[in-house]
Amino acid sequence: MTGYERIKNVLQHKPVDRIPVFEHFWGDTHREYENQGHVQPGESFEDHFNLDMQECWAFNLVADLDFEPQVVAETEDTITYLDGNGAYLKRHKFHDTTPEHVRFTVEDREGWEEYKKFLLKPDERRINFEAYRKAKADAKKNNRFFVWSGVNVFESIHPICGHENMLMGMILDPEWIQDMAETYANLLIELQKILFEREGAPDGIWFYEDMGFKERPFMSPQMYQDLIMPYHKKTIDYAKSLGLPVIMHSCGYVRPLLPYMIEAGIDCLQVIEIKAGMDLLEIYETFGDKIALMGGIDVRVLYTNDKELIDKELESKIPIVKQGYGFVLHSDHSIPKTVDYETLKYFIQKGIELGTY
Repeated sequence: MTGYERIKNVLQHKPVDRIPVFEHFWGDTHREYENQGHVQPGESFEDHFNLDMQECWAFNLVADLDFEPQVVAETEDTITYLDGNGAYLKRHKFHDTTPEHVRFTVEDREGWEEYKKFLLKPDERRINFEAYRKAKADAKKNNRFFVWSGVNVFESIHPICGHENMLMGMILDPEWIQDMAETYANLLIELQKILFEREGAPDGIWFYEDMGFKERPFMSPQMYQDLIMPYHKKTIDYAKSLGLPVIMHSCGYVRPLLPYMIEAGIDCLQVIEIKAGMDLLEIYETFGDKIALMGGIDVRVLYTNDKELIDKELESKIPIVKQGYGFVLHSDHSIPKTVDYETLKYFIQKGIELGTY
């Protein structure tokens, strides 16, 4: 079978020859493997590791497209800059990390309405048509399943105002949060319409929504139902109107939200982060007949570069979760450069061996 056929079938719980394989990597992992001579310059990991899927992040949702990021502080190890969302972010110079949120120009409804809301229009400059066209053609050439990928409303809101202001807004001014969510949902749909009408639809949609942290979601299930779920449903309904399955990524502990994410229409949950408290086997037992699962293999085991520990992790999970044809092999986070190249190859090969039907 081809990668396209495997992913398509697994998202529908239909038979496959083996579990599909996909993976994410930190940017410096590619540089490290390239410097070590394992990967050729310009060679994609999709090609090198024969992954079954390919994605393209085609949209720029920064509020002010014409704003040039400004450096506002710098140390030996970090750089702090102001971006087009009015956000002050601190990044590490020497390795890839999630940026530290310093402060935000938008802190409440007034700031949102005065500073940003009316900048968020479906301008074609927000769309990287060339990258989408190239990735789509490359996926088709190599028989990979192709997904448009990008953030949904939760991950669109916090770059504008920060998690703290957003979460306090859910309590103190929920209508403000709903207004932001609706603005971004409409923007996403209008941009997708422009892109897909011009370049053709993908095989599926992949939304990124990090709605949890360690052992807790960022919001209660009721807040999710009231403030976020209606806009998830709106964007997912548009995808379904085109016949496209929807994968939703969420780092952190989102188990309490999962029944409602399924109700909103997702077809697959990724990444099932073990260190945050997610339990792949429990989720499989509870929801495995309703959605496909991707991830849930503890990346910390890969950090050890110990094949015996990797065997133990994979052998305890794959024979179970591959039942019902609804699992895609993936770690529970992105692969850092501390995972040796040979370790990663072994992980994929062992996973395929255990996941062959």
